[in-house]
Amino acid sequence: MFNTSTDRNLGYVVQCLGDAIVVELTRSDAGRFRDFLIAKKLTTSSIRRVFATVRAAVNLTISEHGLPCPNPFSRTFLPEVGIRTVRPPVPDNVMRSVQATCLDMDDDKRLLIALISDTGLRLAEALGLQKADLKLSSTTPHIMVRAHPWRSLKTASSTREVPLVGASLAAAQRLVAVTNSRLLFPRYATLTDVSANSASASLNNWLRSRLPAGCVIHSFRHSLRDRLRAAECPADIVDAIGGWTTQGVGHKYGVGYSLEVKHRWMKQIELHSTPAENVGNACTPDT
Repeated sequence: MFNTSTDRNLGYVVQCLGDAIVVELTRSDAGRFRDFLIAKKLTTSSIRRVFATVRAAVNLTISEHGLPCPNPFSRTFLPEVGIRTVRPPVPDNVMRSVQATCLDMDDDKRLLIALISDTGLRLAEALGLQKADLKLSSTTPHIMVRAHPWRSLKTASSTREVPLVGASLAAAQRLVAVTNSRLLFPRYATLTDVSANSASASLNNWLRSRLPAGCVIHSFRHSLRDRLRAAECPADIVDAIGGWTTQGVGHKYGVGYSLEVKHRWMKQIELHSTPAENVGNACTPDT
């Protein structure tokens, strides 16, 4: 998914400026590109993301080839345009209901939703998991979120270990028990790619009548942050659990928080309790 967004963003440049030569690009071209994105009705936040991708690609080209030119996409003025969509969180009572329904239905789509609901995984992160990424026999059951050839990660901070609790633990146990392939979600993933857009459309269609207006599958990720904040979890631990980038130079050093520390905080926001006697039975050895 993340490779796809990079290709799309660089494709915008070709659409607007053609097959341009980097050393011939000017700040006027960057301004024209900005106006092109505005005309496509992109919001300011989306335009910033596109420019970040393009800047990085041009910087790499200039550096690798020793080109004697500045990056024309640096410091381009980006006005506030469009209406930013604010996704509301999923209320706890609604989340409990959705989690219970998903676990009762017990199919791959619903188990995917349950897995995301108490981990806050990005959809593409979950879709790209393989069975070996679920460490259910560990003292602290968890997911290893790591890059794979078929699914990259959004940022360096995205590589992490996420404790499994509640509905997500129950879903993980069931998925490992019933999935016969190497990949956890073969409906949407292959060894070359993941179909995040297809999955998003299907899941959101099912969730539409079950979540408040404006809520989508990604709302579970926003809700995780709100739930941890309500439990007074320190912001940098929240970032470590969700794979968000923590600001500040000091956070770049050290090994980060242990799985056990993250698990203690995750237990505080658990909504769906997995009976202790079922946990051992459902777990299977990691492969």
